[in-house]
Amino acid sequence: MKNKTVIGLRLEYFLRALVAIIVGFVSLILPFTSKEAGRKSMVSTALSLLSADNTAGVTFFLYLALIFTIVSLALGVISYFKVGIKIVKAWMFVQIFATFFWTTLLFALKLILEEAGIEDNFLLKSAGIGFWIGLLSAYISLVFIMKLAEVNTGYIILTILGVMWMFPVFWILLTSLRAEQGYYVGYFFPKHLTLKNFYDLFHNPTVPFGRWWLNTLIVAVCGCILNTLIVLGTAFVLSRTRFTGRKQFMNILMIIGMFPGFMSMIALYNILKGLGLNQSIGALIVVGAAGAAMGYHITKGYFDTIPKAIDEAAIIDGASRLQIFTRITIPLSKSIIVYQVLGTFLGAWSDYIFPRLLFGDRQSSYTVAVGLFWMTDFRRIDAYYTQFAAGAVVIAVPIVILFIWLQRFYVEGLSGSVKG
Repeated sequence: MKNKTVIGLRLEYFLRALVAIIVGFVSLILPFTSKEAGRKSMVSTALSLLSADNTAGVTFFLYLALIFTIVSLALGVISYFKVGIKIVKAWMFVQIFATFFWTTLLFALKLILEEAGIEDNFLLKSAGIGFWIGLLSAYISLVFIMKLAEVNTGYIILTILGVMWMFPVFWILLTSLRAEQGYYVGYFFPKHLTLKNFYDLFHNPTVPFGRWWLNTLIVAVCGCILNTLIVLGTAFVLSRTRFTGRKQFMNILMIIGMFPGFMSMIALYNILKGLGLNQSIGALIVVGAAGAAMGYHITKGYFDTIPKAIDEAAIIDGASRLQIFTRITIPLSKSIIVYQVLGTFLGAWSDYIFPRLLFGDRQSSYTVAVGLFWMTDFRRIDAYYTQFAAGAVVIAVPIVILFIWLQRFYVEGLSGSVKG
């Protein structure tokens, strides 16, 4: 192997990957369960599950972790005798799946072993050394195989982190589909799945989630439009024009912006109460728009990168400042506009501190952030926790749609300019 050279592969990592895979295979015959369960290996545990009267629906994760580990070893041995890019790529993808299923066992093992009657009140700390060696060797093997395939180190890190990051999202989705009520159930995968939590979320008279969602949408959309227009206008004026007091004005905005926003919350609440606007969603829109100009810095920095010669040529052709702004600067600034839109929408969509202070006990004016927090109060969390998870899934939908719709503008850059 040392004397071989294959274009597209870094063969110095091959033996390390193969050794890590062999260690992972050996872990299959090492103690997998606790001492109380007889320290069965993973192979014997899988055989016991096949003959068990009751098994959990997620038992297939254990089988798949076992199968993909064996297949990965087989591909590693084949690669030793006939190394090639295609087989190494196949080996890498098989190991990605093996690593994923080993990771799922962290969350599914308790339910698998207890449902089959192999363990009683199982905790991960009681798992045998075979489980921990298998899990660790799966990740080490994946790193070395990806190194062998000349995958960039950044992609290796992102792949491993991606496997880890998907579990919190997966967990909240599974909790929203969980038929068993209550805050803590002791296992990751539900025993039974249902859509009743989503139905109850919109049909429970005690929890007007539909009204909360609509309130949040109104605040987020109106705030997003107003804030984006104000920021773009402020940034354009400060970037493309020169007037007396410009630098002093920018310094004042910067200094004011250095103070945390929550320092003014009590004063704002009293002002709004005096105007009769407290406990109304309109107050959130007004307050958000009033302070939007202080967030001009990033947009101004982007406008500064657009050559001023374009503006000068437009002025010679008779264009006004407004025409330059709407017909030249805006088309050339799609990426920063998308950034501003997403930032302001997300800020309004997830804002909690000021809406909580503003609305008080007026439940009909709550936004989803305030409403969902109300559902997690210690007096209500057991009754509403699965509905809370369903609400978390529902409020993620507009963010996902907005991001998918706008992400194409990130890569357009200056391609929006048109000669005429």
